[in-house]
Amino acid sequence: MTKTQSVPSEVFIRPASPSDVGTLGDFGTRLVALHHELDPQRFLDTTDGTPSGYSRFLEKKIADPNAVLLVAVQDDAVLGYSYAQIEGYDYMSLRGPAGVLHDLFVDEGRRREGIGRRLLEAALSEIKKHGSARAVLSTAHRNKAAQQLFASLGFRPTMVEMTCELND
Repeated sequence: MTKTQSVPSEVFIRPASPSDVGTLGDFGTRLVALHHELDPQRFLDTTDGTPSGYSRFLEKKIADPNAVLLVAVQDDAVLGYSYAQIEGYDYMSLRGPAGVLHDLFVDEGRRREGIGRRLLEAALSEIKKHGSARAVLSTAHRNKAAQQLFASLGFRPTMVEMTCELND
């Protein structure tokens, strides 16, 4: 008797749909927790309302023509997501029109498989289709793995956010 091995199906990137919203709320909550762990004074902590709040926020973005909300999927399971917004001039940031990448998250058990890279490449492609000639993002200072990924796709450091706690 021969044993057959199942071949894993391919991971593909697609626009997020309303059926993904629950998972996206969970992923967004984990993204908040990750940032809080990196710098608890700077980044918000999660609350009981974070999953539903994040879900509601991202659900609205599905229908927003200036939003780019993508998911990485394998066998109907969402493995990660990216969220970017097409924005005009931002004089507070001294920035012209750009696609602003706000979130990039991959399930912890599926990292280092190229899923984040594929999500980011797809988001950049969509940003370009929207007519933006530039993409910008912010990343946590201590998130070196993310910074390496971003740099490998052409991002360069341009700003440094600094935080001062006034109540210490």
